[in-house]
Amino acid sequence: MTSDTATRRASTRELLRFDGVQRTAHWVNALLFATLMFTAIPLYYGSFFGVVFPRHDIQMIHLWCGLALPIPILVSLAGPWGRRMRADVRRVGYWTRDEIEWLRTLGRTALKADKFNPGQKANAIFTAAAIAVLFVTGYILQWFRFFPVSWRTGATFTHDVFALVVFIAVAGHIGLALTHPQSLKSMFKGTISERWAARHAPTWLAEDPESVDDGDAHTATYGRGPTSEPTRQR
Repeated sequence: MTSDTATRRASTRELLRFDGVQRTAHWVNALLFATLMFTAIPLYYGSFFGVVFPRHDIQMIHLWCGLALPIPILVSLAGPWGRRMRADVRRVGYWTRDEIEWLRTLGRTALKADKFNPGQKANAIFTAAAIAVLFVTGYILQWFRFFPVSWRTGATFTHDVFALVVFIAVAGHIGLALTHPQSLKSMFKGTISERWAARHAPTWLAEDPESVDDGDAHTATYGRGPTSEPTRQR
C-alpha cells in the first residue's frame, strides 16, 4: 500500500463515536422529552384540552413519561454495557481552562476540542439537571397532599421555569443537529469520519479511538480506546 493510499484510507476511516447503548438511551430519552413537551402544552393552556385527548389521559401520559424519564440514562450507565456511557460522563464533567474560556466567549477563542465541545458538555449537564429537577418537582405536584404549601408553590414555579428552558434548549439542539449532519449521523450510525474528528475533536482523535474501517466486518481496536481516561494536566 502506497503512502498516498494509506493517507487517503485514514482520512475516510470511520471512528466509533457512540455505541448502541448510548444511541438507544439518547433516542428513548428524546422520545420521552418530546411526549412530555407535547402533553405539557394542554396542561398549561387549558383551552387545548379535548383537541387531542381528554384531560385525564393527557395527565396520565405526562405523569408516566415523567416518571420514566430518568430510566434510560440510569440503565445506560449501569452494568458492563454502560462502560462507554460512563466514560463519556467523565468527559462531560472534565473542563479545561480553554474550554471555559471558549464557552465564556461563545466560541470566539481557539480550542482543540475533546470528544465533546464545551457547548455539548453544557447541554448534557443541563439535560441531566433538568431531568432531576423536573422529576422531583413533578413528583411533588402529583402527590401534593404529602408536602407543605410552600413546597408545592416552589415546585410549581420551578417546574414551569425549567419546562420553558427545556423547550428553548430542545429547539436549539434540534437546530444545531440539522446544521451539523456529520454529528447527527453519528447519533444514528454510531460512527464519525476521521476527517471530521481531526477538525472538530482533535484531542479525542489523538487518543486513537476505536476505528471501524469501511468494508471491514470486524472492529479493530488500537491504542487507548475512548473509554480510557483522558491523560491531561489540570
